[in-house]
Amino acid sequence: MEAVRQRIERQVLGLTGLALGQLDLRNPPGDPGLFGPASICWQVHGDFTAMMIGGIRALLLQMLHPLALAGVWDHSNFRDDMLGRLRRTGQFVSGTTYGSTQDANWLIDKVRAIHARITGELAGQPYAASDPALLTWVHVAEVSSFLAAHLRYRNPSLSLAEQDRYYAEIALVAERLGAREVPRSVDEVQAYLQRMRPALRCDERTREVVRLLREAPAPSRLARPMGQLMLNAGMALLPPWAAVLLELRQGPLRRAMIDLGVGCTAPLLRWAVRDGSAHRARQRMGLATR
Repeated sequence: MEAVRQRIERQVLGLTGLALGQLDLRNPPGDPGLFGPASICWQVHGDFTAMMIGGIRALLLQMLHPLALAGVWDHSNFRDDMLGRLRRTGQFVSGTTYGSTQDANWLIDKVRAIHARITGELAGQPYAASDPALLTWVHVAEVSSFLAAHLRYRNPSLSLAEQDRYYAEIALVAERLGAREVPRSVDEVQAYLQRMRPALRCDERTREVVRLLREAPAPSRLARPMGQLMLNAGMALLPPWAAVLLELRQGPLRRAMIDLGVGCTAPLLRWAVRDGSAHRARQRMGLATR
């Protein structure tokens, strides 16, 4: 069984930022990083299944903002390297959550430097990846998706106070990147998303992102069905207004089947990767695993 577990773990970790080999979340011992083991961030970001599903939802939401999409479309090779983008995003999230203070600062400085080089124009409207308003949009779309997936597939009992605490904690990363007026509670996040809706749209580029996600090659035959399930779950988790905008509405029976599939798959993945980065981080801190 251990050989089977290790094979699944290798396949799963190949999809994450750990595959880039630039961070060691076990070292240095005793450094709690930006948040530490008592944080809600460690809980919410600690489950591979929920984070994958939340990441897909986040990408779909983020790409509804024309200027956010333009920055990625014009200045990256994500259309040819979806897996690479997934790994780089995973590296940033895991490194700023579970990494050492030094690694977290390195990742934040690295992303800020990349953002500083990304500028352009869309239909006569200038954009910059370092724009505080765009950074806030990308952040809220991301962390609200992580929390939504955690509540659906990992811990639906997470209290409202703990959800507020999560948003307040993780705002630190957004602000370090240059975001401003970052929502710090469930109510503030929901109000912010409602305010942003008039600025969002689904155009040809957005639909191309959806197509690329649907057709993205899996890194292996073993990962293909899992990847398709995660994609469908991420789409099913979209807010109703976003699903309508993206033409990705799913009926109750379809959503129930997806939830059943995730419910059957998630325990296997948790057994195989032992809660992924959270497990390794707890080892680094000398804590018992749960």
